[in-house]
Amino acid sequence: QVQLVESGGGLVQAGGSLRLSCVASGTIFKINGMGWYRQAPGKQRDLVATITSDGTTHYADSVKGRFTITRDNARNTVYLQMNSLKPEDAAVYYCNAEVLTPMMMEWYDYWGQGTQVTVSS
Repeated sequence: QVQLVESGGGLVQAGGSLRLSCVASGTIFKINGMGWYRQAPGKQRDLVATITSDGTTHYADSVKGRFTITRDNARNTVYLQMNSLKPEDAAVYYCNAEVLTPMMMEWYDYWGQGTQVTVSS
């Protein structure tokens, strides 16, 4: 019933920028927290950034000062602006949203399909 669709991934040179977008759609009563996670080959999935419905943000230390997470509640969309990209930022980036649906009336985490970010040196 709930789908998260991501866009914006691709190949970029070190020092460049990308903006990831994620739109939530479907039968949604309310969205609480939203966030971005990433997973490199052979590594575990790590938190990148989260944002609450009122705009409170949290960032991994590795991306502070370079990445910015924002959201547009009217469009059920979360963004990740990625600046000064480094080769170590290369990973599959996943969008996450905590959603309350009228049918379930229970909070549940939904995930996007993942989008590849590649950074060349």
